[in-house]
Amino acid sequence: MPHAPARAADTVVSGPPRANTVVAVLAFGGIVVSLMQTLVIPLIPVLPALLGASASDAAWAITTTLLAGAVATPVVGRLGDMYGKRRMLLISLVLLVAGSAVCGLSDSLAPMIVGRALQGLAAGVIPLGISIMRDELPADRLGSATATMSASLGVGGALGLPAAAFLAERTDWHVLFWASAGLGAVATALVLAFVPESGVRSGGRFDLVGAIGLSAALICLLLAISKGAEWGWTATRAGGLLGASAVLFLLWGWWELRVARPLVDLRTTARRQVLLTNIASAVFGFAMFAMSLVLPQLLQLPAATGYGLAQTMFVVGLAMGPSGLVMMAMAPLSARVSKARGPKTTLMLGAVVVAVGYCLGIVLMSAVWQLVLVSCVIGAGIGLSYGAMPALIMAAVPVAETAAANSLNTLMRAIGTSVSSAVAGAVLAQLTATFGALTVPSEAGFRVIMAMAAAAALLALAIAAFLPRHAAQRGW
Repeated sequence: MPHAPARAADTVVSGPPRANTVVAVLAFGGIVVSLMQTLVIPLIPVLPALLGASASDAAWAITTTLLAGAVATPVVGRLGDMYGKRRMLLISLVLLVAGSAVCGLSDSLAPMIVGRALQGLAAGVIPLGISIMRDELPADRLGSATATMSASLGVGGALGLPAAAFLAERTDWHVLFWASAGLGAVATALVLAFVPESGVRSGGRFDLVGAIGLSAALICLLLAISKGAEWGWTATRAGGLLGASAVLFLLWGWWELRVARPLVDLRTTARRQVLLTNIASAVFGFAMFAMSLVLPQLLQLPAATGYGLAQTMFVVGLAMGPSGLVMMAMAPLSARVSKARGPKTTLMLGAVVVAVGYCLGIVLMSAVWQLVLVSCVIGAGIGLSYGAMPALIMAAVPVAETAAANSLNTLMRAIGTSVSSAVAGAVLAQLTATFGALTVPSEAGFRVIMAMAAAAALLALAIAAFLPRHAAQRGW
């Protein structure tokens, strides 16, 4: 199958000032999308009352975004390879703005779910941004730029939490969504003004059957994972969805291996470097998300528990915020280590740092400053590893498949975080403590989750160890 040249000479962004602008604009877009994913966190306890719905129904405002993002990420990546990455990036940002506006106008559950689904469809912005960088930037800038773009996912989440908490506590809750719409509009305008469209395209016909099959399989899988604890893991619905997901994935794989222009080239995906990186990404996603599940609860639980720190959501956001800055600060270091020793080494180093951070968390959880330290160490490891993952993927796939390959890698991380949420929820539901009429997760439960996250990071380290010794940097 013919591929576009490794780099279209007439489209490469030349000159440091213009390259810096493109990187800044794309990273800003990534931060805006990750902000969207965290802005509802301060609203979760009061969302049922705000929307006039039960807690179970209101949870769909969260679940819908997860499902829409999972479906959109691989589809948008493939469409970007075929019809233009900048074009799909702009469409994704427009959907984000539209979804935010719908949520900003919502006072009931149905329009909120619609708006959150539209926001979730923008999840492909970060892999698209990384792919645009590969097409447009000089080779000597690519490593640090893609590391910065990868880090934007964590940065937006960490910085968005205190900002969202501040707005939620002091203004009408609709302001959160109007702020998201405004930021999305700014990102759209900046992309229009400063990001060129690449001439690197794969062409061909879109694999609609493959897209429908993968979407159905992902929805079944993630719906079972996200709702399993609520329904009961032995319930017919959960088991049926998991079984349906397995069957759909098998049928989808059979189709993808036979169609001329597949949504996901499974033969490329099966290459050792791509396969192991994606598996490590899923495991790493599990490890990464545990921090977001454990630390906020420790900070907010009543002091009467003996281990809770009785802080407000705003303080929680401030405590988590530095980890995002650390992730961004680690991006250039990640690029330097990858250039000197290869991205395999960077990924392994990041996994070790994350494991160390969670081990510290097991013993340091009695003061705010200790949890800030723990989150910063974990954030440093995430910053290192997230910069290495796209480097490993892009070194092993053709240029014309960059967006699809990066999107699949992002999807694998998302699946890992979803599994992490479900497992942590199940563990914390079993390990509880009672204080008067209040039943809360026990201190031992939080330590178990952090130990599991450390083990997951070490598993990612072991998987990364089997990557090729000298990963070729083809196409960089």
